[in-house]
Amino acid sequence: MENTGKKNHLQTHLKLLLRNLLSLKSDKAPEEETIERIRAGIDFKGANLWVLIFAIFVASLGLNTNSAAVIIGAMLISPLMGPIVGMGLGVGINDFEMLKRAFKSFTIASIFSVLTATFYFSITPIAEAQSELLARTSPTIYDVLIALFGGLAGIVALCSSGQRGGNVIPGVAIATALMPPLCTTGFGIATGNWLYAAGAFYLYIINSFFISCATFIGVNIMNFKKKVFVDKQREKHVKQIIISIAVLTMIPATYLTYTLVKENIYTTKVNSFINHNIASDRTQIISKEIDYNQQSVRVITIGEEIPEEEIGRIRNRLERYGLENVELSIVQGTKNLTASELKTMLIDPMSKQADKNAQLLANEQQKVALLEKELTPYRFTEQQARQISAEIQPLFPEVNRVSMSQSISYATADSAQQDTLLLVLLTLNDQLSEKDSEKLLGWLNAKFKSQKIKVITEIYNNN
Repeated sequence: MENTGKKNHLQTHLKLLLRNLLSLKSDKAPEEETIERIRAGIDFKGANLWVLIFAIFVASLGLNTNSAAVIIGAMLISPLMGPIVGMGLGVGINDFEMLKRAFKSFTIASIFSVLTATFYFSITPIAEAQSELLARTSPTIYDVLIALFGGLAGIVALCSSGQRGGNVIPGVAIATALMPPLCTTGFGIATGNWLYAAGAFYLYIINSFFISCATFIGVNIMNFKKKVFVDKQREKHVKQIIISIAVLTMIPATYLTYTLVKENIYTTKVNSFINHNIASDRTQIISKEIDYNQQSVRVITIGEEIPEEEIGRIRNRLERYGLENVELSIVQGTKNLTASELKTMLIDPMSKQADKNAQLLANEQQKVALLEKELTPYRFTEQQARQISAEIQPLFPEVNRVSMSQSISYATADSAQQDTLLLVLLTLNDQLSEKDSEKLLGWLNAKFKSQKIKVITEIYNNN
């Protein structure tokens, strides 16, 4: 009984300790002060709107020049977080007027941002998509999680009197990266690449939605007082509208999250399969294209070629990794790639191995150049043999065939003494006289000049 009492006392003590450590009440700022602070950042007009426009220009310049530092600076300047947090707070405290204001400001901010980015990318002389731009064209499950946890950190900081003036909100703005997708949307519109524009804007909407969701969750966890309506009928009507908006927004977001999770699992399986079955010390993977929708995988390799029989066995192992319906394509070497494909492959931001890929490709090109250099003497010898066989017939009709090859000889006393000889094998119809033999040897020495030659003759035997 005594031990049981001590155990219960210890459990109670631990619970109280954890409750005190994790409690948000001790540092919680007054609710009215927090709500007014958020409300003040909702509206987009005057200075707020101009700051946003200039921040979009800065972010577009950063994306255009592939400068991460400039992009981060633009995200710190941007006031985009205000209406997004305001929408979450409006839903969380049943403030329909705040929700409407926040949504209106969010729409205005989004339109002006896209128009500004479109204008910039329409006049910029740098029309090529850089890696920072390419990285903002489609959402992943990680974007959802970053937006959710970043939003939670933001609302907790806003409600805390100690953290409010710190670096949490700027950190959330950087982590959730709201501005780059808007700029990429403008780039897609300016260049006519609607796939880029749609994917980037979708990423922006997803980030915004989950930051709002995080705000809604945060104010409910901290028990913010909900707005009470005098007119109960109006209260019911407002709640129905808010619930409808939340459900309509949640349906596509839930479906997207489900799809992203499935896609992430698929990508993990494919990467595991490639690492265990294709990559090796002798065969390097320089690019891979994983398409979840088409259920296909395209791998580009350099180095030692994989035999067709082995590729067949590799495809048969797909089922072990839960990839039975996946179409696997392996491109060996870079000879079948266009220049644009090769360039895109080397700057692919998702691989994060551009330097390594470029080095591997440079090594392969160096090997090819070395082999070409080694083959040059043999090709020259082949040309010489063709030329000699054409010229020798009129001068020495006895010669039936000319064979030539490069040969390396070493001294038996000293293997370091290396000599290169040109072996000339002459197949004769009839034996040459001593005078004709000397004449033939002199003619060959004159033709090959400084080259050391060794002439061997044999009599042609048609049996």
